[in-house]
Amino acid sequence: MEGHIKSELAKGIATITFFHPQSNSMPGFLLRQLAEEINKAGAQESVKVIVLKSEGDKAFCAGASFDELISIKDLETGKKFFSGFAMVINAIRTAPKFVVARVQGKAVGGGVGIAAAADYTLALDTALVKLSELAVGIGPFVVGPAVERKIGTSAFTSLSMNATEWRTAEWAKEKGLYVDVFKTAAEMDLAIASLADKLSNSNPEAMAMLKKAFWSGTENWDTLLIERAEMSGKLVLSEFTINAITKFKAKA
Repeated sequence: MEGHIKSELAKGIATITFFHPQSNSMPGFLLRQLAEEINKAGAQESVKVIVLKSEGDKAFCAGASFDELISIKDLETGKKFFSGFAMVINAIRTAPKFVVARVQGKAVGGGVGIAAAADYTLALDTALVKLSELAVGIGPFVVGPAVERKIGTSAFTSLSMNATEWRTAEWAKEKGLYVDVFKTAAEMDLAIASLADKLSNSNPEAMAMLKKAFWSGTENWDTLLIERAEMSGKLVLSEFTINAITKFKAKA
């Protein structure tokens, strides 16, 4: 049970931080905790805006925990695991507060999904992205709707199919995943602090209405993402995927 989620509230700004020693990869229990913290902040009247970040200065989020993936032996367990990312994305989507994401390093798979689900994402120029799911025998089914919504079908298709190639932070900015890219963490943090301060002093009712408008057309995601989780849960049981993940872990 390594890793943790931390929440802090100051001047209307809720900062939610996640951490796991393996490049901020996310096991199921951490994903559920993260979703709970986002839901809690969204329901709290004193919270005006949510800032989502991870610890460390390297990877923002390496996606799913490979140790947990390789341990999945039945469909229900697989569905439950992948539902963790669905819960996080849906928590961001349904929170009546804007979610600002701080991406300080590489984002892989589910990490790209979290960056895409946030309403406003700022990143360092070292924050490369990759949807590696196909390379290990599955696909970006759960995060797909969030990523495609943010960067469009063409970019999502190329990112999904070329599953071993890193795309630069500038590429991610051009496609709309990142609003802006910075050379230093200090510059990025200053921009986040400035934006969060402005939002914390904005009309909460107006922001909640805007948030709902931004996400119009995604009302079916509560069921859609769980259906997608079942697709991934089924694939992770296949011999092809088990062998692919085992080889990937051996190289890591």
